[in-house]
Amino acid sequence: MTRIKICGLTREADVEAAVAAGADAIGFVFYAKSPRAVTPERARALAALLPPFVTPVGLFVNAPDAELRAALDALPNMLVQFHGDETPADCERIQRPYLRAARMAPGFDLVDFGSQFSSAQALLLDAHVDSYGGGGKVFDWSLIPPNAASHLVLSGGLNAANVGDGIARVRPWAVDVSSGVEVSKGIKSADLMHEFCRAVKRADAGLT
Repeated sequence: MTRIKICGLTREADVEAAVAAGADAIGFVFYAKSPRAVTPERARALAALLPPFVTPVGLFVNAPDAELRAALDALPNMLVQFHGDETPADCERIQRPYLRAARMAPGFDLVDFGSQFSSAQALLLDAHVDSYGGGGKVFDWSLIPPNAASHLVLSGGLNAANVGDGIARVRPWAVDVSSGVEVSKGIKSADLMHEFCRAVKRADAGLT
């Protein structure tokens, strides 16, 4: 079963709709430059709506210790996603499970990157854009080598129309969507979230 993470939520109604659609994880962006950014206090209020077994995930970009600690204090059960230029030591300093984002581009050595971040629970594969993620662009899935880490989260420009193809080709452990289920940045569509989750389930049913 492909797990589903819906990222960049900012409103209570969107959190409730994402859970109803079947999301396994909900992402909160703690990067001030993002239009989807939330404060730790806001994320705590939104995460309070999550039922058991739906995981809150916090996205950070080159965050200082104080910023990380404030968010972790607000959401003690949060899984951390490092999406910037963090080193393995930067990621391991929190002594908690984490995801590490990889910005995919021609020439990028995902196998070497995965070996450097072997302590990560999973590698999240996103398109290489000028900013740190959130570009809504699909990268070339053929860049993923067959001997890459087994726990991969496919991200970057996914939506209900292309996620099935991504699952069939990449066979990821999870998929991550943000702009593909939005009506505007940070504002999700309940219908699009339901369509996306249904597309993931159809793709899973078609795997052999």
